[in-house]
Amino acid sequence: MRGTEFAEMSAFAAIAQQRSFTKAAIELGVSRSSLSQSLRALEERLGVRLLNRTTRSVTLTEAGRRFVNRVQAALGDLSAAIDEVNHYRQSPIGQLRIAVQPPVASFLIGPVMAQFLNEFPGINLDVAVVKMPADIVEGGFDAGIRLGEQVEGDMIAVPVMGEVRFLVVAAPAYLARHPLPKTPRDLKAHDCIRNRLPNGAIFGWEFERNGKKLRAEVGGRLIVNDIDLSIQAVLDGMGLAYLLYDYIAPHIAGGRLVPILEDWSPRLSGFFLYHSSRRRITGPLQALIAFLKTEARRRGVSASITPTKTVRPNYRLVGKSRR
Repeated sequence: MRGTEFAEMSAFAAIAQQRSFTKAAIELGVSRSSLSQSLRALEERLGVRLLNRTTRSVTLTEAGRRFVNRVQAALGDLSAAIDEVNHYRQSPIGQLRIAVQPPVASFLIGPVMAQFLNEFPGINLDVAVVKMPADIVEGGFDAGIRLGEQVEGDMIAVPVMGEVRFLVVAAPAYLARHPLPKTPRDLKAHDCIRNRLPNGAIFGWEFERNGKKLRAEVGGRLIVNDIDLSIQAVLDGMGLAYLLYDYIAPHIAGGRLVPILEDWSPRLSGFFLYHSSRRRITGPLQALIAFLKTEARRRGVSASITPTKTVRPNYRLVGKSRR
């Protein structure tokens, strides 16, 4: 197979999977015009139309449906063959696409990215920061990183970041004007800065103490869909906020924020790298798994932690489905 033919079929397979020229171009790391040219060249060489495209949709023709099944299988075999040869190299090469949640991007991927890429110069790392859990198979990702409670049962999970917790915090200026809440039920009398998730639901405020779980009914005049804005609002004394500790640790240490109801703070299993159990692990993904395991051991993250496979806690997706 010549290089141009491989590029043309890769372009077609990506468009067919994504049903979008724009998304396929992003996945392949090429321009939309280059992708269109590759598809046009393939159709001209075959003498058939493979896709019906309008300004709003992309659909497969009957010939396209038959062809894509063969193409995807062939590309998969070719990719597997290349990856097997790469095992004989001292360092893996290739593209690695992962989907991570914002906390991971800030606390884990950001700090270790340079070190990982320095150790593996042949790997191209493509990181997508997604606020909601992503379907890594459908999205064309090799792996993802999310809270253990959100990992599906058919995924293989590796712990990469230890136990995390959510805290209610307030600025000293706010507490100077309002009484200190002593139980989660006291929050009803306070101005609470709430967060709206990308699916439209409001992030729930949940608590736990001595095995007792409680979901607090909170209200407030400010709702935001951005963590940084939420942090700025609580720093400005606009109300109480319920945030992941790692986001606000520097502000707590500096006295700019005061933790509240610490003995009610819910603790979660931590963040896990996960990948499909039905797909073969590529060389770049194997390298990332080994690298993150080493980092986890260095930070004292227990390898015995296992994600809860079936639980979909309310504190993540209150009121709506997860996708």
